[in-house]
Amino acid sequence: MTDTFVYDGDCAFCTMCARFIERRINTTATVIPWQFANLDALGLTRAECIEAVQWVPEHGEPAGGPVAIARLLRSSGPVWRLAGRLLDLRPVTALAWPAYRWVARNRHRLPGGTAACAIPADSPARQHPTA
Repeated sequence: MTDTFVYDGDCAFCTMCARFIERRINTTATVIPWQFANLDALGLTRAECIEAVQWVPEHGEPAGGPVAIARLLRSSGPVWRLAGRLLDLRPVTALAWPAYRWVARNRHRLPGGTAACAIPADSPARQHPTA
């Protein structure tokens, strides 16, 4: 198994971001929608994948949200690796989570987003009104 970055393939906004990753970010990770991934083999649940993007390293602990994005960037070329290191800093990550949750809750309103991008009302990502 290689490092794997998992996103929501039903969401046009998420798919647009994944295509950007594939075109612009030189990573050795597999970038795959959760709908086509073997979630059991990756140690992920459907709920985790609906709530946030996921990073599953070949060795080590999985991560979600901005931490997953930081890990993806750290697996890339020098410029992206630097951005990943910055995003992985504790104060930056603490600030990134509310921004990530806002994007997750509003992704159906963002460029490329459609009604299919909306996170279900009962998802934990929708349960953080202050984020």
